[in-house]
Amino acid sequence: MKLFKTTYFILSAMVLTLVMPSCKKGFLDIVPDNLPTLDNAFVNRSEAEKYLFTCYSSLPDEANLNTNPGMNTGDEFWINPITAPFAQIGTLEPFNIAKGLQSKISPAMNYWDGSGGGKSLWLGIRNCNIFLENVDKPIDLQPFEKERWIAEAKFLKAYLHWYLFRMYGPIPIVDKNIAVDANVEEVRVSRQPVDSVVNYISNLLDEATAGGSGVGLPDKIVNLSTELGRITKPAALAIKARLLVTAASPLFNGNPDFNSLKNKDGQALFNPTYDAKKWQRAADACKAAIDAAEAQGVALYKFSPSSLQTADNATKIEMSIRNAVCEKWNKELLFNSIVGSTRNIQMNACPNLFLAPKFDNGLSAQLAPTLKMAEMFYTKNGVPINEDRTWDYDNRYNLKTVTALDSAMVKDYLTVGLHFEREPRFYADVMFDGAKMYMQSNQKPAIPIYAKRNAISGKKQNIIYSISGYYTKKLINMNLVVGDNGGVTTENYPWPVMRLADLYLLYAEALNETGDLATPLIYLNKIRERAGLPTVETSWTNFSTNPGKYTNKDGLREIIQRERTIELAFEGSRFWDLRRWKQAANVLNAPIYGWNVDVEGGATTSIADLNKNAQEYNTRVLLFNQTFVSPRDYFWPIRENNLQVNQRLVQNLGW
Repeated sequence: MKLFKTTYFILSAMVLTLVMPSCKKGFLDIVPDNLPTLDNAFVNRSEAEKYLFTCYSSLPDEANLNTNPGMNTGDEFWINPITAPFAQIGTLEPFNIAKGLQSKISPAMNYWDGSGGGKSLWLGIRNCNIFLENVDKPIDLQPFEKERWIAEAKFLKAYLHWYLFRMYGPIPIVDKNIAVDANVEEVRVSRQPVDSVVNYISNLLDEATAGGSGVGLPDKIVNLSTELGRITKPAALAIKARLLVTAASPLFNGNPDFNSLKNKDGQALFNPTYDAKKWQRAADACKAAIDAAEAQGVALYKFSPSSLQTADNATKIEMSIRNAVCEKWNKELLFNSIVGSTRNIQMNACPNLFLAPKFDNGLSAQLAPTLKMAEMFYTKNGVPINEDRTWDYDNRYNLKTVTALDSAMVKDYLTVGLHFEREPRFYADVMFDGAKMYMQSNQKPAIPIYAKRNAISGKKQNIIYSISGYYTKKLINMNLVVGDNGGVTTENYPWPVMRLADLYLLYAEALNETGDLATPLIYLNKIRERAGLPTVETSWTNFSTNPGKYTNKDGLREIIQRERTIELAFEGSRFWDLRRWKQAANVLNAPIYGWNVDVEGGATTSIADLNKNAQEYNTRVLLFNQTFVSPRDYFWPIRENNLQVNQRLVQNLGW
């Protein structure tokens, strides 16, 4: 019987033909040959291992701005809308989502079918199922290897389901591939309720992490030369923690907004009843992941200069923050994207840092943080700028002169009060006109950032530049170098899908929701200490207009969420957090602002000359009036054609 073809995933394989994306050096380099039968694909250990790496290659490329759904799809970044098709940043598919231009006819970043910047994750799930169904065939595969490979494939299958769940909400569960001779009705699968999907993924992760030390997934990667990036138990447990915190969050836990989302047979896909036990389940999962990670030496990263580096205390703190993301395989990392390269991110985050004739070097600065994000960071006292009773919030847009005490900025430069007396993460994460940039190749003095038009780092033409006047320092590895010929060398790092600070914050959030107000402070303060800040208790008691905020659940929730937004800024977390917290409808219905980057600065390094137009440059400019339609925009649309092919599928609300 001819297999009924669906356009939302491929369900069977009569001929195994695998098309692999290009990868950097590593275990993903080995790909299967085009083989005529599945038997040949599993004829021996070597061929089976190639197929396992095919399953790994199904993971989304989160190091790529064009394919990471959490990056420039929200309000953290803004880019010049006339950039395409000239931009080095690539396609504008993600940015179209930020502008409210998502479509059910041809969805942007379509990970259901594999189009618009996405790839079909259902195909990846199918490959995992094929592997699990055939891994018993190689006679030369050692039992301990088979045990590990099965656990890896189960994790990958769970992760791909999780990725789809986070994007689309309730999804079909594909635990086994449908047989080639299946009838039409068997192929037409339905979406499953949220709780069923979460339990399925959680149980699959439990299977992947089962057993003690030395059983199944390794506790840590021992063979660093060939296996970095493969899944460990702490990584799998951390993803389970993220899954369960998401499931306990307001978007999924007792959300009445989706009461009408039902299958064609009337089956409800959202449970409208809030369940407090989900937070305890999430907290337990977080603690299990933390214990497993810390037992293997995972810890918050702290920068330690080598004998060739010189750094004062402020620089050490800044590099502890930056390198927690940018130092490859550092000890804080739990799970990294091994598909793709971060060069594109670095090139688009970094402004030109060098004098002519090195202007045209490909450093585009298009990935521009918004003014909203610049205001999100704390003051130096560790509280929000509108809460600090010692900080001049009302005059934050007025000009001030940089003094020798303001070590993160160029002395005698004129810039707005917003940039003064801010926390270390502000200066580590963003750059602006008059800021400084520490790089390994140019430690003394730190490189100045002059961002007015035609200045070293500023706008020089009308297409590729920072539209907001801010630059994403956090994502630039300190070993980026521009050669004498203008060519740029970047040090690639694996994109941090999850690091320990993220896990600490998830644990603090879950505990607070269970009514434990003490333990979250321990984990918040670990992160704040690394960031050079006082404890929550000290900061709010001594500097906040609401000193008792951390002593009640609602107040501490707000603190945890703000801490999460700051600590994980520009890492693709905020997009998802705003959704699971059900805050996107408020936060993303707000204007996007930047500075007046068209103001002339000239090709000069004279501070006096650069200060001449400071007042005009430091004028707020409206970049876009962002809109978010609720409940529609909380989830991706399923491509409309899929609903015609499979009439059991129902569309997400509003689409």
